[in-house]
Formats: sequence, C-alpha cells, structure tokens
Amino acid sequence: MKDIKNRITVPFLALLALFSAGVAGYIVIEGWNFLDALYMTVITLATIGYGEVHPLSNTGRVFTIFLILGGIGTMTYIFSSITALLIEGEMKDIFRRLKMDYKIANMKDHYLVCGATHTGLSIAQELAETGQPFILIVLDATEVGKFMEMGYCVAAGDAATDEVLLKCNLKNARGIFCTLKHDKDNAFIAITARGHKPNIRIIMVQNENDPAMREKLVRSGADIVISPFHIGGLRMAAEMVRPSTAQFLDQMMRDGRHFRFEDVPAGTGAEGKELGDFKGSEGNCPLVVAVKNASGNSYEINPTGSRRIKQGDVFIVIGSPEEVKELRVRLN
Repeated sequence: MKDIKNRITVPFLALLALFSAGVAGYIVIEGWNFLDALYMTVITLATIGYGEVHPLSNTGRVFTIFLILGGIGTMTYIFSSITALLIEGEMKDIFRRLKMDYKIANMKDHYLVCGATHTGLSIAQELAETGQPFILIVLDATEVGKFMEMGYCVAAGDAATDEVLLKCNLKNARGIFCTLKHDKDNAFIAITARGHKPNIRIIMVQNENDPAMREKLVRSGADIVISPFHIGGLRMAAEMVRPSTAQFLDQMMRDGRHFRFEDVPAGTGAEGKELGDFKGSEGNCPLVVAVKNASGNSYEINPTGSRRIKQGDVFIVIGSPEEVKELRVRLN
C-alpha cells in the first residue's frame, strides 16, 4: 500500500516542485512579479505557446528551455504512472484496501488474530466459518492481497507495536489470539495490548515445550496458554481410546452448518426465569448441556428445568446456528 501511494504522490510532488522552481526562477532572473511569473510558468509547462509575458533575457531563455524539458519529463512520468496503475489493476486494489481500512477502523466486538502461522490461519478459518468478525495481522505486507481474496480483513505490520494494534481498533476488540512462531514475540503482543486495554481477553499459543515458559507467558498477560504438544497428545489418546466420542465432539466444534457447541451468556432479560423455559430436547431449540455459574467457574452438567437463571450465567448449548441465534435474543 505504501509503495502504491508513493507511485501516485511522487510524480505530483515533482510537478509541484517544478512549478515552484519556475515561479521562483522568473522572479529572481527576470525580476517579474508573482502573477507574471506564475502565468509564464503555467503556459510554459502546458506548452500552450501564447508567447512571452515580457521579453526574456538570454539567461531567462536558457532557464525556460530547461523548464520545458523538465515539464515534458515530469508529465510523461505522471501519465505513465497512472497508466501503469490502471493497466495493472492497482487502482481497484487501492479502493479495495481503502474500503478495508475504513471497515477495520469501525469494527467493534471483533477479534485480532496475530500471525499468519498454521495456528493463526486455522483460527481465522474457524472464525470466518462461524461468522465472527476478526482482523488477521500479518507481518509480510505482500500477503495482504492473498488473504483479502479469501474475504478476510487483513492488516500488515508488527502486532507487538502500539501503532498496528491501535490501527486494528484494539480498544473495541473482544479478544486477541497470539499465534506467532516465537513465544517472546507473543509475550510482547500481550504486554502491549494490556497497556491499552487491561481487560481484553488474550489467548496465546506456547511454541516451546517447556513448563516454565507457560508461567512466563501467563505473567506477560495471557489469560489462556495453549500448548499444541499437550492438546495434540490428548486428542491422539482420545482418538485411540474413545474414537466415536472424539469425532462427535470434533464435528460439533467444526461443523457450523448443522449443529455445534456454543456459549450463550444470559442477560438481564432472563434474570429469575426458569431454565426449563429455554431448555430444549426435541430439536425445537438448543439443548442446554451445562451452565457455567455467574458466581464462579463451576459448571452444572445437565441442569434441571427448575433452575433459576442469574445474569452472567453462561449456557453451553448444542444446536443449529439459527436456534443458537434465537436463544441469544431470548436470553438478552
């Protein structure tokens, strides 16, 4: 994007500099007033050929020759640059990126995915499939176009810097995924993010298989630290010991088109009502399999229909996207 802006602004800045030099030259060499010098510069660079405003000295004529040559070269450069942008389709890309920048600046309750690593791209795919707003932050600016073609909101830069995080509307974001290849880089992202929004939720990948590193990442600001080694080992064991259960849960987590597990928080509208008013069993509404209590981190598995709902309770439900969406509305 920066290269494209340079290709547009540099030629016009050169033309402006040439105009300024022409006006200044006629004022100094010929002693003309500003208006006469400006008029002579315009008709000279435009090659209109109206004639001289006042008779020119030999020095003035030499200056005019160089001014004409400079004008021809500059105008040729401007037209060739604009033509190249149009032919290469870069104007379309410019407007598309400007539109994306505007969208990013106005996003709310979104997620920041820091890093186009295997983990980061898996997260981005999951968020895209479930309709969650997010911004993918990539270090290599040349990758922006590729991910834009996939329909992602993308920003280029170092996610550990204030500039990039604030550009991605950090203060209105819901959470951050730190998925860079080096743990220290992820820690820097967490520290920077906490400085601007202390209550933001941060999920971080642990790349080094070192128990001590987990504590360091937590101290840097991570709410949850995920170790691919640990999770991968548990998943492999589950596939061997209880394959049907593992595959069922995996399908529920991934297949957003039919049924899936979702968190649905209870708002003020559900305060004091019985769970039975919302709990489904015949497929007409999501099935509530557990409730996370508002007062802590304890869970009630298969809660009864007579349980009273409190604001802040979180329902763990299984259902179709449409059913889950309707339940969110009813609970809030």
